[in-house]
Amino acid sequence: MSRVVVGTPRTDPEIVAGFAGIGVATVHEAQGRTGLLHPRLRPIYRPAHVAGTALTCEVAPGDNWMLHVAVEQARPGDVLVVTPTSSCTDGYFGELLATSMRAHGVVGLVIDAGVRDTAELTEMRFPVWSAAVSAQGTVKETVGNVQTPIVCGGAHVHPGDLVVADGDGVVIVARTRAADVLAAARQREENEDGKRQRLAAGELGLDIYGMRDKLADRGLTYEEYSE
Repeated sequence: MSRVVVGTPRTDPEIVAGFAGIGVATVHEAQGRTGLLHPRLRPIYRPAHVAGTALTCEVAPGDNWMLHVAVEQARPGDVLVVTPTSSCTDGYFGELLATSMRAHGVVGLVIDAGVRDTAELTEMRFPVWSAAVSAQGTVKETVGNVQTPIVCGGAHVHPGDLVVADGDGVVIVARTRAADVLAAARQREENEDGKRQRLAAGELGLDIYGMRDKLADRGLTYEEYSE
């Protein structure tokens, strides 16, 4: 049975806002290297960065009917996260749907399938991460699910989870963990700022990260050059 679940909770907007300047790699590391979507999902233009709450949508292959259904459930700050029930590269999403989504507050799209109208989407600055770009259109015949748990790009996504996406990819943070991950990500950024200053001053990563003893334990030796 296909469903649209209404009234689903979302990650607190203040927490979402805290991720606005934090990169995917930092978030991924901060939550124990989990939640990363498959690297086949790439941005259609760069630079691009978005942090928002997941509006989930499961669709049939070659059928974008449920994307239109999802618009009704959109709330400001949502990122539409779409997955087909089997692999498909058709162009599910284009300029007109982006216009509709933006009017309802959607700030980006993550789709494990294809999109089209990429020139127009780029001009609109509507950020999209997709597995393919294809002019192949879709039909509207088969119902699916909106605001139900899905698997997109190999990662579990629940409605209202945090979505962070940039030029390096897409990462999902569970809504219930978002505050803790934000704190860990901020701490990681502060730590990296200090290391960045030391590296810029010429210090070696070998010394900053205490690598020399471990390298020696693994059998690395140094010797003087001789003819």
